[in-house]
Amino acid sequence: MSTVSRASLDQKLALAKRCSREATLAGAKAAAVATVASAIPTLASVRMLPWAKANINPTGQALIISTVAGMAYFIAADKKILSLARRHSFEQAPEHLKNTSFQGAGRPHPAFFRP
Repeated sequence: MSTVSRASLDQKLALAKRCSREATLAGAKAAAVATVASAIPTLASVRMLPWAKANINPTGQALIISTVAGMAYFIAADKKILSLARRHSFEQAPEHLKNTSFQGAGRPHPAFFRP
């Protein structure tokens, strides 16, 4: 078993805090955009469509808008965390694993396989 130094743990903790902050900001931005993008058609449809006017009360409108905002927040934050984890795991990988191009077929991997 190997021992882990205090400096290494502090560095990993700082990296985790920075990644979670970036993910929180990405989620907040996505939630703000989703709120506006869902509020405009929801409020417009309640004013213009007879069915929506009769069946969607203010609580329902708020529920629609907040659900979309919450989903956008968590999806964007999760995508950001996964992309940062992928980038950091690639940076810390040994050199022989960083070469992701396939040499045998004469053509490289498609772009979605590359980090």
